[in-house]
Amino acid sequence: MSRDSLLLSHQRPSRTMDDFSIGIALTDSLDELITSGSITPQLAMKVLAQFDKSLADTLVKHVKVKTNLKVSATAVGHLSTYRLCDEVWTFIVRGANFKMESNEVVTAQKIKIVACKNGEAQDPGKKQ
Repeated sequence: MSRDSLLLSHQRPSRTMDDFSIGIALTDSLDELITSGSITPQLAMKVLAQFDKSLADTLVKHVKVKTNLKVSATAVGHLSTYRLCDEVWTFIVRGANFKMESNEVVTAQKIKIVACKNGEAQDPGKKQ
């Protein structure tokens, strides 16, 4: 049975499970149960909603993502605009040339850099 047949024609609150093969298998199985008359579409929707919630909770609790991206580059260009608003810096650089560690040169007509204060960073001017 196609997974687009019954369940996906009903409105679901989340589509988290569609990214995992176990979720696809669950959808197919529920479709078969609906078609055979073993369960109602409403019950299948409740099962899918619980699956989505449980999957999201499990991912939050048990999956940790840590990325250490270190790139060294030299940038040259014309700083045409800069501003600070609500502790967010915005820079517009025109004619930017980036020389990467590999000596590759990347050129951009215009780039926008947005920098925010790290939430864990301490402002030396503020008292705790």
